[in-house]
Amino acid sequence: MALKLEVGNIIAAMHAKEYRVFESEKGHDLNLVGIRTDDDTANAFNDVVSVFYRFDGRWNFFAFPATTDPGTFFRENPINLKGTAIMKPGQYRGAYMVGKHKGYTALQQKGNITVFRDNNKDATLDTDGSEDTKKTHAVNIHRANRVRASTQVDNWSAGCQVLQDPDHFDFLIALCKKARDKYGNSFTYTLLEEGDLSR
Repeated sequence: MALKLEVGNIIAAMHAKEYRVFESEKGHDLNLVGIRTDDDTANAFNDVVSVFYRFDGRWNFFAFPATTDPGTFFRENPINLKGTAIMKPGQYRGAYMVGKHKGYTALQQKGNITVFRDNNKDATLDTDGSEDTKKTHAVNIHRANRVRASTQVDNWSAGCQVLQDPDHFDFLIALCKKARDKYGNSFTYTLLEEGDLSR
């Protein structure tokens, strides 16, 4: 199936799941939505992180290559004894804020996130294991390389949502700062799967 990456299709998928869609006409009322594609190739930026908001009667929509999965390094070398974190699809209300990731500005986890724990230490994602819900997973939304688009995920993600291109990331953070100034430092993140967009 070809990924139908349109704002209307994403909104329809969110409505079908009874997720909140932020629609203020004042601008920068951000919807942060990741899409985990059916392409499960390990170590690739084969997913999407999107942001959209209404202003002046229309949707502004941007989508960026990203990974919603941990890189091969952390699949094979979990930093948690329970296994590597893989974010469970869902909507996480108020779970993020403009904060820090390894010293630079990023979207930092502040609320509960549910992850699957993959603990068989191979390159294949396993989402049928135990689930773990905490505020302290440190599953942030950040960039990979700070100066150029990365070609592989490698150790850029141990479960975080990671944008491939630093220019895209800087643009996203600029939007988030404007949203923070209007609505406060609290952001909802929604993770969909590609199949959700075809329904």
